[in-house]
Amino acid sequence: MSDSFNARPGIPRRLASMAYEILLLAAALLILMVLPHVLIGAFTHRLATPLVLQAHFFLALLLYFGWFWTHGGQTLAMKTWRLKLHDAAGGPIRPAQALIRYLLSYPSLLLGGVGIFWAFFDRDGQFLHDRLAGTRIALLPPAPKA
Repeated sequence: MSDSFNARPGIPRRLASMAYEILLLAAALLILMVLPHVLIGAFTHRLATPLVLQAHFFLALLLYFGWFWTHGGQTLAMKTWRLKLHDAAGGPIRPAQALIRYLLSYPSLLLGGVGIFWAFFDRDGQFLHDRLAGTRIALLPPAPKA
């Protein structure tokens, strides 16, 4: 594996990628969440319960992240910010690792950002959910100029 692939991205770059991911997901979730529930509501004259909405949201994001992480290691935002997810040995992550990373990212982010703050003390600068899932985020080299 090349040294450029092993480069560690800084925390500001990873946070910027996360912010951009939120913008992209807002559009995707509009289609994945609102449209089906509006159509179902129009035909059945019932609203989905909060539990159904939460489960739908959880599964939609799981499918989005799981697919991209296991098929190339990059979401759309990660491609923009030249970040790539891989396992500890530098190979592609397994579906089980993607699931563990996804599940652990919720408490990592929602408990006051403890999993993000962890990166300041981690020996490799990794987020807590990456450390626990056996995954790493690497900074890819810039694309060659034409």
